[in-house]
Amino acid sequence: MQSWDLKHLAFTTELVTSELVTNAIRYGGAPVGLRLIRDDTLVCEVSDPSQTQPRLRRARLSDEGGRGLFLVAQLSSRWGSRYTAGGKTIWAEQPLSES
Repeated sequence: MQSWDLKHLAFTTELVTSELVTNAIRYGGAPVGLRLIRDDTLVCEVSDPSQTQPRLRRARLSDEGGRGLFLVAQLSSRWGSRYTAGGKTIWAEQPLSES
């Protein structure tokens, strides 16, 4: 992040990446892939071998989990998933400029 002069995105990117990788390990299995792509936006992609698409839900106050994708959706300008030959890729996009 520092070499790309995107220090202002470090905390958010770390949180989004942590949530996506945790979900991939927990629900998708190995191997898990991670890519950060800097173009017009900063895209975090996490791939796993599962064909199961993620489901955004609102956790109840008493739930211990289930907030990960909700956080990703709140912290990203866009997010989504796509099937690949080897499973699926979940991606989250952040604008490069501070706003």
